Amino acid sequence: MRNIFRTEGHLIKFMKNKKNRVIPMFGVTMGITIAMISLFVLLPLITLVIYSTDLSVKEFADIVCSKRVLASFEVSILTALIAAGINAVMGFIVAWVLVRYEFPGKKIVDGMIELPFALPTAVAGMTLTSLLSDTGSIGGFFARFGIKIAYTRLGITIALVFVGIPFVVRSVQPVLEKLDTVYEEAASMMGANDFEIFTKIILPEVLPAVFVGFGLAFGRGIGEYGSVVFIAGNQPYKTEIVPLLIMSKLESFDFTSACAIALVLLTVSFFVLFLTNSINNRAVRRRNGGR
Repeated sequence: MRNIFRTEGHLIKFMKNKKNRVIPMFGVTMGITIAMISLFVLLPLITLVIYSTDLSVKEFADIVCSKRVLASFEVSILTALIAAGINAVMGFIVAWVLVRYEFPGKKIVDGMIELPFALPTAVAGMTLTSLLSDTGSIGGFFARFGIKIAYTRLGITIALVFVGIPFVVRSVQPVLEKLDTVYEEAASMMGANDFEIFTKIILPEVLPAVFVGFGLAFGRGIGEYGSVVFIAGNQPYKTEIVPLLIMSKLESFDFTSACAIALVLLTVSFFVLFLTNSINNRAVRRRNGGR
């Protein structure tokens, strides 16, 4: 009997170790991981910081706090926030439909969600501009009522919704697929209405994934260039986005100013992503019982 328990203990220990090292040679795989992160993530960021350190604190502040730069930050951050908020709501609805309902062409719709990932951003920008301009099929209709879409912040927001919605859908969809409907059925049998089931059972489970999708969509939107530059109109103090301002600095060989502005943009994006990931990790630990 003692030998059986000893054998079972060794088997459990082996299975735990095997689970942690499905891919063998931890040293090699860890080395590859560190090398890839250092080469493609840390090195560009360090270079950006080094270029920014050529400026004094006053020079750095004068660049990033100038009226034109602040106006560009306002345009990029505000439109990215609005677009990410729209994507959070609409992305949840799309993910819900794809998971909970069966309908003809479901696989086609599911595949089309990732179209903004595959479509070149410049092509998306030109297409949206032709559709939403005053002479376009959609923009022309709204122009009859005095509503201008292209070359305004509204057009920028629409473009950011287009490029950002896959992040929310793909963040929420796996969570909905794993969500057991037994709890919803039990709550319904106990007299809970649809609103109570949604707010007390479904939403707490899905909300962290929605926040992650929101953060990813915001991070993509705040730095988006190709799909926005055509439809923005690029009017200083009105529709000029930060990435375009950085490009104009680079074209004039003002690398330090471009790096200073890019560093602020990076800091904002990193803070939002860090916050959303913290919320998601806390929710995961809570679902796992604090482990």
